[in-house]
Amino acid sequence: MAERSVRLDTWLWAARFFKTRALSAKAVDGGKVEVNGARAKRSKAVKVGDRLRVRKGPFDHRLTVRGLADRRGPPVFAAQLYDEDAAAKAQRERLAAQLRLAPSARFEGKGRPTKKDRRRLDRLAES
Repeated sequence: MAERSVRLDTWLWAARFFKTRALSAKAVDGGKVEVNGARAKRSKAVKVGDRLRVRKGPFDHRLTVRGLADRRGPPVFAAQLYDEDAAAKAQRERLAAQLRLAPSARFEGKGRPTKKDRRRLDRLAES
C-alpha cells in the first residue's frame, strides 16, 4: 500500500489556516510556507510527520503534521490534523497580547478626517 499524501495548499485549507484554497496557494507561492525547512511549491505532497512553518501576518506557526485531509471539516477535526510547537505558540500568544495593548493610529474625531488630519495620521504611521 502506497503512503498517502495531500497537496500542501489543500492541506493548509483543510486545516483551516486559510479561508480559501486560493488564499493558501497564494501564501505558498509568496514564500510564507516552509516544509521541513525549505520553501515549497503549492503542489508539494504533505505527509504525516512533516514539519511546517506558516507565516500569517505578524504570527509564525510551527507545526508537525499528524493527519491528512483533502476536505475542509469542522474546526475540531482541523485541530487534530497538526501539533503545534509549544514554544512557538507561547511566543505567538505574547505577540498577540502586545498587539492588543499597543495603541493604534486612527482618527478619533467625528466624521471623515480632513486633508490636514489625514496628513497628520500618515506622518504618525510612518514613524
